[in-house]
Amino acid sequence: MADDLHVSDRLVIPASELRWRFSRSSGPGGQGVNTADSRVELSWSVTESPVLPPVLRDRVLERLGNRLVDGVITIVASEFRSQLRNRDAARARLAALIARAVAAPPRQRRATKPTRGSVERRISAKKQRGAIKRGRRGEAD
Repeated sequence: MADDLHVSDRLVIPASELRWRFSRSSGPGGQGVNTADSRVELSWSVTESPVLPPVLRDRVLERLGNRLVDGVITIVASEFRSQLRNRDAARARLAALIARAVAAPPRQRRATKPTRGSVERRISAKKQRGAIKRGRRGEAD
């Protein structure tokens, strides 16, 4: 599993920067859960990684600040019986999380004025709805 983690075409985290920890899982597995270290923790130091340019590092720190502990992000996977599948799940989750964090912010929406036709359609629909409701009223004697 000494493969680099491909986050995007331009961002690849070297395997040497990823830290793995294994422990006993409390998830599915029956008797095997007592003997197999299938729970996986994958950690990556955002602050010490030379892979991220300063702009992307600041963006990741801002967006994932609540998930970082001393600049390190940790992903835990224990949903599978197999350690290998849990490792793959942790790698995929970390890649997706970092990809979302380094993504460029969406373009700012420019406010536009509603067209005259849309305003007229809205007003006429409101008048029509009011007329329907007025028609439902019982005539008071």
